[in-house]
Amino acid sequence: MVSQSKKQLLDMASVLGSSNTSTNSAGKRTDIERDEAFPAEDVSIVVEPLTNRHVNALEKHRNGLGKVARDRRDKPVAKGTKLPPGRQAPSPVFDIDGLSRPSRGTHNRIDEEPAQAEARSEKMRGAVRTLLECLGEDPGREGLLATPSRYANALLFLTNGYQVNVNDIVNNALFYEGHNEMVIVKGIDIYSLCEHHLLPFTGKMHIGYIPSEIVIGLSKLSRIAEMFSRRLQIQERLTRQVAHAIMEILNPQGVAVVMESCHMCMVMRGVEKTSTTTITSCVLGCFEKNNKARNEFMSLVGVNKT
Repeated sequence: MVSQSKKQLLDMASVLGSSNTSTNSAGKRTDIERDEAFPAEDVSIVVEPLTNRHVNALEKHRNGLGKVARDRRDKPVAKGTKLPPGRQAPSPVFDIDGLSRPSRGTHNRIDEEPAQAEARSEKMRGAVRTLLECLGEDPGREGLLATPSRYANALLFLTNGYQVNVNDIVNNALFYEGHNEMVIVKGIDIYSLCEHHLLPFTGKMHIGYIPSEIVIGLSKLSRIAEMFSRRLQIQERLTRQVAHAIMEILNPQGVAVVMESCHMCMVMRGVEKTSTTTITSCVLGCFEKNNKARNEFMSLVGVNKT
């Protein structure tokens, strides 16, 4: 403990503005009032200087930056509108139209005209030809003549999740059954593209929820997972998006999603570890609060196997 001088303590009193001391007409404490609030005898106190760390912590608490925020880049704005400066979440979880992506440009594919789609495809074919030339290949040789078109079509297919939204998938397939026990769809095949290298990652997803009397058509769970996987993704966000989408649609007691996959960006390049798998999970509602429910789900989908 470090003893502080009376002057330092008085300075602290003027800064802290204690509510149980009075002020004069100028809004300042008198010397007598300060002495009464902070008696001089045997006062020992440790005062930690206010640092940038404290300021940042206060700002984070005040602005609620620890909470998941909807990214304003997902909201439609007029072309040319200048967005105000501020914090933007790089990976929004879920939004109303089911197109929660950092880039507003991905919204264009959901309602583009045939002429616009053809222009997009032609632009992609030209880009693939350029890539082949940069690799030292001849786009005009027999084996590569149709490659730009094939690759463009394949990439558009593998990312057609940008052209679908959650409401279209659900299509009112919600049913009141009075059921309140766990529902699990296990072993959903997932194929997606890593947004960092545009290489595939594949695996299985397990989805479980405990209804609040309303259930969803079982095929819809697989379709929701497919929609989010047919976009440029990372596994962590994909798992989270599926869980939050189901929570938003059903408002159940809880949702749990687990995914296990193999990433080609770790197998074909980089560390080149062919036998590694990545497991991610997202638990919401009662699965987050109740260990018994969470453990039951993990056991049923085989994650807790030893």
